Amino acid sequence: MSDIDTNKAPPLAGVVGFPIGHSRSPLMHNYWLKRYGIKGYYIPVSLSPADFVAGIRSLPKLGFKGVNITIPHKVSMLGLADNVTDRAALIGAVNTIAFKEDGTIWGDNTDGYGFIQNMRQSAPDWKAGSGPAVVLGAGGAARAVISALLSEGVSELRLANRTRQRAQLLADQFGAKVQVIDWHRASEAIDGAQTIVNTTSLGMQGQPDLSVSLDLAPKTATVTDLVYTPLITPFLENAASLGLAAVDGLGMLLHQGVPGFELWFDHLPEVDEGLRLAVLDR
Repeated sequence: MSDIDTNKAPPLAGVVGFPIGHSRSPLMHNYWLKRYGIKGYYIPVSLSPADFVAGIRSLPKLGFKGVNITIPHKVSMLGLADNVTDRAALIGAVNTIAFKEDGTIWGDNTDGYGFIQNMRQSAPDWKAGSGPAVVLGAGGAARAVISALLSEGVSELRLANRTRQRAQLLADQFGAKVQVIDWHRASEAIDGAQTIVNTTSLGMQGQPDLSVSLDLAPKTATVTDLVYTPLITPFLENAASLGLAAVDGLGMLLHQGVPGFELWFDHLPEVDEGLRLAVLDR
């Protein structure tokens, strides 16, 4: 019998990506571990696509309870997991996994959850079903946002992407409530929208600004940008200048980490200003 009782070893989790040095997830989870006095560890793990499958399968042997999955492995993880949640299957990607005692891998996608929780915390008066939504972009983040908004009761969703074909693929998947708008007409689509979401990289540090105008947005609209570098993008600056509720994208990152932390470390963490400051301080 081994001298080491693995059942008493501190819980171990982490984030897997390639590259991984940019991830803020270790800052977030280690802040929570320290705050709640939990004797556990959360570490970044770099796995290339060629090493991904073998690497993931080796993690339980090293004592990992589970990990977050980030770029470029989210779609690959969907096929590798033995069981996935309905929302992960609908989004077509997995960002949170747990290694079960029977040797199987359970997968979830918490991006949409993080998006909704961020909106509720940052804009308490916001309600998804209060009117049409506009989503800019048709990548992986857009899939999570669209799925979440439809689940929360949005009756009409206007989707605009620089490549119309990609937007049409999402509309075909998510159904009749999703209407594809040509990119050059995105500013017109803002008219009457109560929820406006930028899921593109436009406005990110080093990227061109997002040129979509918010002039037609009703005063009751809530605008959010998933970009959080910079924290306040030109798009959000424009929203604030028009008197619209503006929600930054950092909160989505923070809230999407909550389910995984609770799963691995058996404690429901809180997203507060202390966490925001810890994650921004790098």
